[in-house]
Amino acid sequence: MAITTTTHLNFRGQAREALSYYRSVFGGEVSLFTYEQAQRAKSPAENELITWGQVLSDAGFHVMAYDVQPERDWSPGTIPFFVSVRGQDAAEIQGYWDKLVEGSTVVEPIGPAGWSPLYGMVKDRFGVTWVLDVEVAYAG
Repeated sequence: MAITTTTHLNFRGQAREALSYYRSVFGGEVSLFTYEQAQRAKSPAENELITWGQVLSDAGFHVMAYDVQPERDWSPGTIPFFVSVRGQDAAEIQGYWDKLVEGSTVVEPIGPAGWSPLYGMVKDRFGVTWVLDVEVAYAG
């Protein structure tokens, strides 16, 4: 039996925009399900909010997101998590980086690191901190 873990991001009214943006960076397909479709909207203002959404690419990128309802407490916090994107192809990682940094704040510029020939950290316009690096096989 195998399991997978998927980063699930919580937003306040920005899930649709964020998932569209992440699809533009990593490719794949966006799936969205609104509160209205789920018959969970408590007011007309909630109808188009996302109760479940994801981006899933053939390359293996997968992220999920939803909009926290207005009556629930929500705060993006201060770096409560990182989304790690790791691959074996430096050109692929660099390509993701080049798209992700547009309109974002670079925390660590992409470049060589002690554990990877290519590593960088960026906080995107939605407040999500991403780390991208090239995976290296280690002799153990």
